[in-house]
Amino acid sequence: MIKPLAFAVAITSMGVMTAQAQPHKNVDESAVAYEGTPSSIDAASAKVVRTPGAPDLTDEEFARAKQIYFERCAGCHGVLRKGATGKPLTTDITQERGMDYLKALISFGSPAGMPNWLTSGDFDEETVELMAKYIMHEPPQPPEFGLADMKATWEVVIPPEKRPTKQMNKLNLENLFSVTLRDAGEIALIDGDTHEIAKIIKTGYAVHISRMGASGRYLFVIGRDALVNMIDLWMKEPETVAKIKVGMEARSVETSKFKGWEDKYAIAGTYWPPQFVIMDGETLEPKKIVGTRGMTVGDQEYHPEPRVAAIVASHAHPEFIINVKETGKILLANYEDLDNMTITSIDAAKYLHDGGWDASMRYFLTAANNSDKIAVVDAQDRNLEAIVDVGKIPHPGRGANFIDPEHGPVWATSHLGDPTIQLIGTDPKNHPDKAWKVVRTVNGQGGGSLFVKTHPKSRNLWVDTALHPLESISQSVAVFDINNFDAGYEVLPIAEWANLGEGPKRVVQPEYNVKGDEVWFSVWNTQDKKSAIVVVDDKTRKLKKVIDDERLVTPTGKFNVYNTQHDVY
Repeated sequence: MIKPLAFAVAITSMGVMTAQAQPHKNVDESAVAYEGTPSSIDAASAKVVRTPGAPDLTDEEFARAKQIYFERCAGCHGVLRKGATGKPLTTDITQERGMDYLKALISFGSPAGMPNWLTSGDFDEETVELMAKYIMHEPPQPPEFGLADMKATWEVVIPPEKRPTKQMNKLNLENLFSVTLRDAGEIALIDGDTHEIAKIIKTGYAVHISRMGASGRYLFVIGRDALVNMIDLWMKEPETVAKIKVGMEARSVETSKFKGWEDKYAIAGTYWPPQFVIMDGETLEPKKIVGTRGMTVGDQEYHPEPRVAAIVASHAHPEFIINVKETGKILLANYEDLDNMTITSIDAAKYLHDGGWDASMRYFLTAANNSDKIAVVDAQDRNLEAIVDVGKIPHPGRGANFIDPEHGPVWATSHLGDPTIQLIGTDPKNHPDKAWKVVRTVNGQGGGSLFVKTHPKSRNLWVDTALHPLESISQSVAVFDINNFDAGYEVLPIAEWANLGEGPKRVVQPEYNVKGDEVWFSVWNTQDKKSAIVVVDDKTRKLKKVIDDERLVTPTGKFNVYNTQHDVY
């Protein structure tokens, strides 16, 4: 086995990295899971493949390696190993690198975010060698998932005509939170007024996002296993009224928002197969499936697995705005006539991921994370407004909108790969010299940030660092005064306040209540340890409440109903 020092020398000599690679001591399963692993695709659905030049594997070894790859690796490197958040692992690369290189990389990881599977204890040396051999073979491909497959899973639990005609419960829906209970395959609806769990609802595995319909009645959640649940918040006890599985692996769901078309359609985008589907907004009946395979921007090479990332609904036209990750294209899908559907394709930058609206909700700003850029789409004029160079691997979530005292309206992003928070000017009318430029850069605690957040009624900008390798940083948050960035940031020990005992306890995703006077954080522990939600008073920055109900199993994303419905961030 190559030792860490030898690994650093070997990697550098091959021109792959300039930084010295060190074994990761604090990478855990929860961290890599949030980045996109494991894949929810059934490994048994992909056939055994034999490749000339690759080491021999028995059928049993191939089956075992295939299962491990789909569970641990596919979310970052792709089912077909073309790369995205992780590097490509195609056979021309892996066979050229050879066994020693691959074993060292799998064992010790890399400074760019590759987990250290051996030294973390997740793999033994035999498994490391098995996986090194496996990725020298061509990747096996899972089956497609078409209209018949979707309809076989589609279920209208309660038909529209049998649903309530008014709200039948006493919940303050505007201040209700949908909280992902990742490893339980559930969401918790938490009352933002009382801080009590109102209902636990069974969903797909590892819900990625919750989205509100335009009316504020229906909550749509999508699991990484591509199961969409449509939940009626008007029922005496909110419950799923329709559901459908739209593929094998997915991340995004949204409903139509254009005036006159509110909630007429829902849309879901999948990682596998690479496609999106438009559904009836009341029943989730699948209506139109569109594949996303095609040519990449720039080098214009064919890509067989361009996954659908973020989707937002335009307020300016009857369209969905769809990020296609690997090709770097942003699609404007017009839903006025599904039989004669028109799609405008905008070339942006590769590896499109997540993003959100500026304060005017005219401009969609989205991260092309492994290209280190933010793409700006003008939803009114339906074109690419700008490409902005930013820091290493931007990961804004939906971003944060506020008025910078010097530069006017801005939208903020943090980064996975460096400690910076960057503010981009968003007002071309009144601040044309600032628009679509990085107007301010400040340093936070470190890299590994997943989300930034503020609120129109707040003076604070909150920044998590959930994937930073140091516990003192991953278990705390930084908070800036948006009127005085020169003062630096204050660190709040969120995990310490939760008082949960052992475990990684990563602090993730600030989310405001409807009044903008509380900010909620998930203290995300492993499945066998206690987790919690920590509520902080936004004005005083003091602990207000710890929600540590035992039913909060691995909480991650939190979505306030009003803020999600109205794109307040």
